[in-house]
Amino acid sequence: MLIVALAWAYLIHLARQMSPSMEYDMRMAAMGMSTGMPWTLSDVFFAFVMWTVMMVGMMAGAATPVLLLFAAARAGRGERGVPLTVLIFGLGYAMVWVGFSAGAAIAQWALHQTAMLSPAMAAADPRVGGTILVAAGAYQLTPMKRACLTHCRSPLGFLMASWRDGKWGALQMGIRHGTYCLGCCWALMCVLFAVGVMNLLWVAALTGFVLLEKVGPGGAIVSRIAGAGMVALGVLASSRALARSAQGLGISLGVGD
Repeated sequence: MLIVALAWAYLIHLARQMSPSMEYDMRMAAMGMSTGMPWTLSDVFFAFVMWTVMMVGMMAGAATPVLLLFAAARAGRGERGVPLTVLIFGLGYAMVWVGFSAGAAIAQWALHQTAMLSPAMAAADPRVGGTILVAAGAYQLTPMKRACLTHCRSPLGFLMASWRDGKWGALQMGIRHGTYCLGCCWALMCVLFAVGVMNLLWVAALTGFVLLEKVGPGGAIVSRIAGAGMVALGVLASSRALARSAQGLGISLGVGD
């Protein structure tokens, strides 16, 4: 819990630091003046650190049940050095999400370079945001999502089926569990590109939703309902953007005539 608290404290601090800069960029963009600058390697690294801390804050709570069960199982077998072994399991789990964070940082860099992110680090074009929501929602309805969620909702079954002895075994188990967790949640994390990478309200909402999916009653049903809702919301956002574009084009053609 201390790690989660520290992660969220860093995210809140970071959001407060970035707010004045975001507001300035948004004012400049409203006046038609671009403030976007190409990223340096340090910018990419900063984004990687931001995503890593965000993933810790969002996923640590959902990983707690399997960590507690793993610790109890090791202690029940009379093994020595249980805290260290649990830490190694957690390290393996974290390694998977660190890898995702690297990919997310590179994706954010690419979106920034192509001017597809707004100063608030959300999709600049509502059609892009709508497409992300549709894709994330559609993934919620796939067999792969269902299989990964079933795994994540059954930590005891995972431990019984995937048990490995020793520290190396603990690392393997952590990586395996983290891979299933990534398969369950990666599309939800990508929603942040649509609503704002540093939109802490959405970060908190997604954190709560992931926890509900994995440990709440009826999590599988909630997952599918949310998926259908995201598809509908994405289609609606894209349709409205297309309608506004068509209307603008019509006005432009009328002026030209």
